[in-house]
Amino acid sequence: MKHNPGFLKLVDQARTRVKECTVADVRSRQARGEQFHFVDVREDHEFAKDHAKGARHLGKGIIERDIETLIPDKQASIVLYCGGGFRSVLAADALQQMGYTNVISMDGGIKAWREAGGPLEGGPPA
Repeated sequence: MKHNPGFLKLVDQARTRVKECTVADVRSRQARGEQFHFVDVREDHEFAKDHAKGARHLGKGIIERDIETLIPDKQASIVLYCGGGFRSVLAADALQQMGYTNVISMDGGIKAWREAGGPLEGGPPA
């Protein structure tokens, strides 16, 4: 997908304030049994199609409104992802502004997750 320049500028600015990790980092954390909130910030229809196994859904459009209900602990470890790693950077930046101190964006999003063979769930019934 080709993104507009204004959007890319906004993402690049947020990237200077947000920590990012790789799919391999997330898979390693899962393999070690680390406890963290794995949150998909894509749109409802994207999440319904499929999502990373174990991920919870809070779309970018509502995450600021609903995050404190889903994850009230502002020191909780949170990994966000989206389609390609852009929207999750913006969402992570917003959560940090709300006082969340341990938020990371997964670079490459679900696209990188799929390419790495990460487990998926959801989607149409077989």
